[in-house]
Amino acid sequence: MIVEHLSLVDFRNYATAELTLHRGPNVLVGRNGQGKTNLAEAVVFLATLGSHRVSSDAPMVRDGQEFAVIRARLSHGERRVLAEVQVNRQGSNKARINGSPSKPNELPRYAHVVLFAPEDLQIVRGDPSARRRFADQLLIQRTPRMASVLADYDRVLKQRNALLKSARARGIRGEALSTLDVWDDKLVALGSEIITARQRLAADLQQPVADAYEAIAGADHRPRLEWALSVDGGDPEEEDGGDSEEIAGAPLGDTARIAEMFRASLAAKRSNELDRGLTLTGPHRDDLVLRVRDLPVKGYASHGESWSVALALRLASAELLRSESPAGDPVLILDDVFAELDADRRQRLAALTAGYEQVVVTAAVEEDIPAVLHAHVVHISAGTISDDRALRQAQGPKAETQGPKAETQGPKAEAQGSRVEAQGSKAEAQGARAEAQGSATEGEDDDE
Repeated sequence: MIVEHLSLVDFRNYATAELTLHRGPNVLVGRNGQGKTNLAEAVVFLATLGSHRVSSDAPMVRDGQEFAVIRARLSHGERRVLAEVQVNRQGSNKARINGSPSKPNELPRYAHVVLFAPEDLQIVRGDPSARRRFADQLLIQRTPRMASVLADYDRVLKQRNALLKSARARGIRGEALSTLDVWDDKLVALGSEIITARQRLAADLQQPVADAYEAIAGADHRPRLEWALSVDGGDPEEEDGGDSEEIAGAPLGDTARIAEMFRASLAAKRSNELDRGLTLTGPHRDDLVLRVRDLPVKGYASHGESWSVALALRLASAELLRSESPAGDPVLILDDVFAELDADRRQRLAALTAGYEQVVVTAAVEEDIPAVLHAHVVHISAGTISDDRALRQAQGPKAETQGPKAETQGPKAEAQGSRVEAQGSKAEAQGARAEAQGSATEGEDDDE
């Protein structure tokens, strides 16, 4: 799969943006804060229905606007797909596939993307929530229907927590809380499916992670990953009870058995939950434990080992999607990663990713990019996109003799084209806003 063209309206710092991408490596160069990562974030959103930078959608909508539009033309071999999502500051997002209304959770069926970013170090060293987010975003790409399961679980969890808080405030306990059992049934059904899917994902990632780690680090440090489950006796989210170094023997892939454990855990913690007004067990409190040399990476691994694990997780994700997807390779996005790596890891990562159908690299310093990925350079400055590829291809002996005059005519014509394009995009944005205002009254309940 490749992204042929990306269009944005009111997304982050872009009022409008048009970016053409090509097969193979694409390089986006610009100083920090100019909008490179915003372009990467937009592509990732189509594939994962979320951002790697923020937990809610509102920050992605440009200041003063109520929604943003991300539109991408995707190529799957000979097949072309136009994927579009309207990211609303409030309320449910809306999507279109080839111009027809669709639910947002259908988008990952068409867009497969693996992002490498400086924030990946938090997957290894940060809180359990960072590792859960990594796993869940990969689950959505691997099995798009999991987007609905995860969203439904989150809604049930919020309802159950609200009931617990209300019961605590009113002093209600025991049989008077019969409605809690209804929410328990829903929580167990959805949560058990999530736990099972996460366990299978970890098992399927195990060998690809080991292979990628050795390729990046140049050594076999026996990387392992497995889930510490709160329904199995531990609680990684508790400072005094989060012994995620000890993994209990939760059955792999046995949803019925996990459901039994989930119910038992809810019953055991009911009193504490009523005291705290909070659901204390379930997949929202689990942790993906990462190890090298038989020790947890968090707290024991060196900086270099931590980066090797983070990169291995992303490379393994790409290999898993590549092996399972009929659409071909996922798009790889390396967002300011090379600035974080030593020279050896830079070269190893570049060699491992260069063979994918499409790679998008962002960098503040062009010289940081290894030669094997240095192609089709686009410059980003204050939200303005300048594609030099056509100009460079057109330059020949005649262009060289014309000198500065020819060089200035190119940018002038490009600027004129950009103004026309911006006017068209502005009109399109106004039309999209009017369409959103009209459809807001229809009461559509699309899943985010």
